[in-house]
Amino acid sequence: MTIRYGLYLVPQALSDLWAFGCGVLGYDAESGADVPQIVPPSQDPGDFHRLTEDPRRYGFHATMKAPFRLAEGRTVEQLSAALADFCADRAAFRLPRLAVKAVGANAAGDAFIALVEPAPTPELIALERDLVLGFEPFRAPLTDAEIARRDPERLSERQRENLMTYGYPGVLDLFRFHLTLAGRAPAAQVATLEAELAALYAERVPEPGMLVDQVALVEQVDGGRFTVRERVLFV
Repeated sequence: MTIRYGLYLVPQALSDLWAFGCGVLGYDAESGADVPQIVPPSQDPGDFHRLTEDPRRYGFHATMKAPFRLAEGRTVEQLSAALADFCADRAAFRLPRLAVKAVGANAAGDAFIALVEPAPTPELIALERDLVLGFEPFRAPLTDAEIARRDPERLSERQRENLMTYGYPGVLDLFRFHLTLAGRAPAAQVATLEAELAALYAERVPEPGMLVDQVALVEQVDGGRFTVRERVLFV
């Protein structure tokens, strides 16, 4: 059995934002169950279900410390205790209202759709840095297969350095906060999807911005879907 753990930011469990994100993906990582999917008007339900297949596996989240296997001699109980200690010293903060944007476009114009910040938030940047660095002792080194899955030859030199040092290319100065709503969509659909998901977001999520008052410890077993093992509140 292979188990991976990650440290994610997730909206509050009873928030409109959490309900919206889980609905768009068709999966609630808190319960580990499928939920009725919110489908943009232009999309065939089956096609949109396939488009959200990859982000559905991870659940609605923003990655702070990317999924990792535990280092030799480390236990999940130790990881949980360390996260509780970490969160006890953090203060809650609120992000500005997020925006639905196309991100990560390739040369053909195919892109993901995600919720992103209008501008970087200093408290969030500090939180990501502290989680990445502070929990590195819990991370087992990547295997050759895990490195190969990241296509290192396609990464920049800095991304490769991050991958080998921290297990993930997009960390620290390359960190970009995002909550993924849809996988890589064909270029011809990107603008329509962006507009329709933005309209659904405006309709369903009236709150001013995401409250960051917790870190979720998530778990994946044998390559399956991630589930929220626990939410640890800032004290």
